Amino acid sequence: MIILGIDPGTASTGYGVVKKSRTFECLEYNVIRTYPSSNPGERLRQINNEVTKIIKKHKPDVLAIENIYFFKNLKTAMPVSQAKGVILLAAAKKKLPVREFSPLEVKLAVTGYGRADKKVVQEVLQKMLKLKELPKPDDAADALAVAITCFLKKI
Repeated sequence: MIILGIDPGTASTGYGVVKKSRTFECLEYNVIRTYPSSNPGERLRQINNEVTKIIKKHKPDVLAIENIYFFKNLKTAMPVSQAKGVILLAAAKKKLPVREFSPLEVKLAVTGYGRADKKVVQEVLQKMLKLKELPKPDDAADALAVAITCFLKKI
């Protein structure tokens, strides 16, 4: 089974592709970056196009995405919600099932502690996925954690 994990954002959308047979295997992880100088519609088009390419390349069975439950600033929550919308559209076009997880659920599933800091999550991911180094940047590591959570929550 292959899961595409996504940490949505407008400037930086993290993604991680994880395969599980007997063990976990990281197929790819990175970020989709957009530029503030681009208009909002162009940024969303770019995110949608890149997610579509990743879906075509890896043919995941499920798309797991981080849910937006808490935000400090409405100005950032709206663009993140828009980015999430175009990601969900890419999944829907490919008839890909979607699972959503809160940051607390992700940390709890991956580390056993819902308030774990990012470095602890990255260290656990490094071990689980047998990576040579800590997964970075943070958005990509978060996306890997979302994918792993989907496996651990028995999709």
